[in-house]
Amino acid sequence: MDFRNAKELLELCRQTDLSISEIMRQREIEQGETTGEEADCRMAKAYEIMQQSARTPVNTPGRSMGGLIGGEAKRLSEHQKSGKSMCGSLLGKAMMYAMAVLETNSSMGLIVAAPTAGSAGIVPGLMIAMQEEYGFTDEQMIQALYNAGAIGYLAMRNATVAGAVGGCQAEVGVASAMAASAAAELLGASPKSCLDAASTVLMNMLGLVCDPVGGLVEYPCQNRNAAGVANALIAAEMSLSGIVQRIPLDEMIDVMYSVGKRLPVELRETALGGCATAPSVCNACLGCK
Repeated sequence: MDFRNAKELLELCRQTDLSISEIMRQREIEQGETTGEEADCRMAKAYEIMQQSARTPVNTPGRSMGGLIGGEAKRLSEHQKSGKSMCGSLLGKAMMYAMAVLETNSSMGLIVAAPTAGSAGIVPGLMIAMQEEYGFTDEQMIQALYNAGAIGYLAMRNATVAGAVGGCQAEVGVASAMAASAAAELLGASPKSCLDAASTVLMNMLGLVCDPVGGLVEYPCQNRNAAGVANALIAAEMSLSGIVQRIPLDEMIDVMYSVGKRLPVELRETALGGCATAPSVCNACLGCK
């Protein structure tokens, strides 16, 4: 069972009456020449690492290797406990966990690149928050990660997830698309609605540049992971409400790739443009000149 694009994925879902997550799970079993139990064990291990990387900095914050971030997740946690949060519990938790994963990454902790280190907080941030809010089982979360994996696979196969190639839209944008599709499936969306949610995210984040301060995956990467979970939630909510996405995911991936290749080199992970050239952060980072 294999698919090369979203159109073929949808057709497989139609023919088999299976979800995106189950189609991707079957693909992993066949392509990896493994059993369902072994595939699920690997995904369970990935989710365990995601949870550890998201929760540890909330309780025991540390400073990043570059010194640009550290303690943001704990501050968000304290703000939510104060009762003054404007975002609500689900988004507030998702932001907190997404930012926490970037703190883990930047302090040389263990993460799951989903799909990259710079965007690693979005999928776990939203998934963990949804499990806490809705009471989903670990088995349901593991299944949802297969859905997210299908979107990441399509982006990698037909475009890019590298900021150096396609800008941050290819990293945070794709991660947010993965999270949106998985969240939609968790709440009962059809395969088409899941792909519509992913397409909407890429549309809304189209053109996002990759401009890491000092060349470090810290700032503004961490902030954009928080923004990414918000984009994912918005897109999933729109899709679940029945709002039609007029641009199919395959076309949106092509558009994203085309836009990314047209971004100037200064805005593709070189730290030579965008936020990386702002005097205030250059002065705060010894790596900037």
